[in-house]
Amino acid sequence: MSAHLIDSEHLSISRVKEIVDAKLELKLSTNASARIAKCRQYLDDKMATGKNVFYGINTGFGSLCDTVISNEDLEKLQRNLVISHACGIGDEVPLEIVKLMIFLKVKGLSYGHSGVQLQTVQRLLDFYNNDIVPIVYQQGSLGASGDLAPLAHMSLPLLGEGNVYVKGELMSSAEMLQKMGWEPLALKSKEGLALLNGTQFMSAYGVWSLIKASQLSNAADIVGAVSVEGFDARLNPFFHNVNAVRNQKGQIETAKHMREILHGSQIIELEKAHVQDPYSFRCIPQVHGASKDAIAYSIEIFEREINAVTDNPTIFPDTDEIISAGNFHGQPLAITLDLMGIALAELGNISERRTYQLIGGNRGLPAFLVANPGINSGFMIPQYAAASVVSQNKQLAAPASVDSIESSNGQEDHVSMGANAATKCFKIVENLEKILGIELFNATQALHFRRPLKSSDLIETIVASYRKIVPFVENDKFMQPEIEKSIKFIKTI
Repeated sequence: MSAHLIDSEHLSISRVKEIVDAKLELKLSTNASARIAKCRQYLDDKMATGKNVFYGINTGFGSLCDTVISNEDLEKLQRNLVISHACGIGDEVPLEIVKLMIFLKVKGLSYGHSGVQLQTVQRLLDFYNNDIVPIVYQQGSLGASGDLAPLAHMSLPLLGEGNVYVKGELMSSAEMLQKMGWEPLALKSKEGLALLNGTQFMSAYGVWSLIKASQLSNAADIVGAVSVEGFDARLNPFFHNVNAVRNQKGQIETAKHMREILHGSQIIELEKAHVQDPYSFRCIPQVHGASKDAIAYSIEIFEREINAVTDNPTIFPDTDEIISAGNFHGQPLAITLDLMGIALAELGNISERRTYQLIGGNRGLPAFLVANPGINSGFMIPQYAAASVVSQNKQLAAPASVDSIESSNGQEDHVSMGANAATKCFKIVENLEKILGIELFNATQALHFRRPLKSSDLIETIVASYRKIVPFVENDKFMQPEIEKSIKFIKTI
């Protein structure tokens, strides 16, 4: 199996996707290993003098920062930190996101500013490469001092504590270590803090959501184009000139994409009886485009973060500095995750409006998209389901980043709530897949009533693939299985 070498080079979100999709192993480069070892040796030498006091290295944590810890208790201090901070609650974090947390934690430690032992980083890599995934919980992080509780759960198995999945099998960490022939690690000074301080919970959720968001943004254009055909909408809102004069990048990109998807369609080239279309069709470039711009901005912010050092204190061996600061504060991610949530919720919002228009009995389409409405309810209730999920997304899109609750006896008096923004965004992504699945279910049904006219080659190919798993609905039937198959199909576009 080929491997991805972790070094100081820029890690893009698209590269993360390639690594995950190809199931590549992770390895430290020679340079990264040397940086880690150099920083650890510097810290050991510094601590051996017994002359200095550094936050979290030989002091307590949070509001206990003025309590000095003796050298003989430093390892116990770090172990206690990890086990005491593992206070996560709620549902388990999906395993693929926990693996991303491990990956991104190693990336942050690889720069050699954290003071960890090389063997600690290697053990994390061993977890990743052997599909050993700690149980982490979705709730418990304030997103400042980093993601303390989630990262504590991620780190527990290093010590032989907590539980893990080994290739999908649940077992205790003690069992796992015995199975692998490994000893629990003894953390040295600063290591527990290096593991727990950081934004890898927020970052992993954000990277996962951005990978999905890019795919769903493309899918929204394609599904929207099928609805355009089913509704017999006009092409001119997608003309280059009318979009270029507004000069919004995402809008111009969306209009171009729509023209490409619809190119060669007999339906779109028909002379239209109507002068203009409802906004949910006419304003696809403006709405989808705004979401594209938000996704592009979010990728930029998250790529900065996953290529950063976010623990504390930060160690600079070359300049002989150990600086206590706040790189763990998740505000850049919290605000961006809120923006992402809004952008993705809006793709779902306008999608449901197109679904609503398709079932209205307008433009030669039968009411609720069945040939015999009345005795058949047809596609009446799928729209209800979409509306319900859209409404939930609107609730989830309320920003988390404007909230803050004081913690640690006032030492941590402003927090980002970025972890809540991250898990909300994750849910919005899942909901968007459902909304687009329901729109495609309706749009392909509407397109049937435009036959024998053909749409574009691209749309006809997609619809032909879709029809292999979701047939045309002649009369009322059990719809939920068809909706589920439609949602799964969205993930393939």
